[in-house]
Amino acid sequence: MNEFLDSIYQSPFFGLTITTAAYLFGVFVNKKLKTPLANPVVIASVIVIAIVAILDVPLEYYNKGGDMIAMLLAPATACLAVSIYRQREILGKNLIPVLVGCSAASAASMGSVYLLCKLLKVDERLIVSVIPKSVTTPIAMGISEQHGGIVPVTVAAVMISGITGAIAAPYLIKLFRIKNPIAAGIGIGSCSHALGTSKAIEIGETEGAMSGIAIGISGIMTTLFALIIS
Repeated sequence: MNEFLDSIYQSPFFGLTITTAAYLFGVFVNKKLKTPLANPVVIASVIVIAIVAILDVPLEYYNKGGDMIAMLLAPATACLAVSIYRQREILGKNLIPVLVGCSAASAASMGSVYLLCKLLKVDERLIVSVIPKSVTTPIAMGISEQHGGIVPVTVAAVMISGITGAIAAPYLIKLFRIKNPIAAGIGIGSCSHALGTSKAIEIGETEGAMSGIAIGISGIMTTLFALIIS
């Protein structure tokens, strides 16, 4: 029986199936409750972690299927180009504010993390690991690895940043009464990358397009700022 279960756990379809099912359940719950707090990614993450822990499935077994989903991150991000193309006229008219906004957001994110870590006397490797928390995972991993950071810590920081942004964005927009969709989109994409952008798309097409643009620009600026800080 154990050999049979072990063969199931080692199959790529195990990780693929539980991740997909958990996310679909998260989407169902989100639609029912209609609140950003019921974020599908958060719900799916909790369910997958619980299943893997309860069944005592080795992480490398789960990753055989989980990595197949991770491969879709880049194509999914590239699909944002469709919304960006539709909003190209708005981007052209607001190019300078968009560039300045993304640069300011990257500087604020990295600067606040750096100063807080220094204040708390955090180890230098950990500082490098969490500094690129607000950019998309592939860029953040590259920055962390290049400067001697701990990549798994970087991935965790990016996930936390993205999930927090996706949950908090609608509330912060209302709290600060942000009426401009361009400002809202840039703010979301600059601080919570692809996960936040998925929420920005739900808010509006302009917000989603601007958030997608912010992912790329913020990634470039964060890479440049990392050279200065390091």
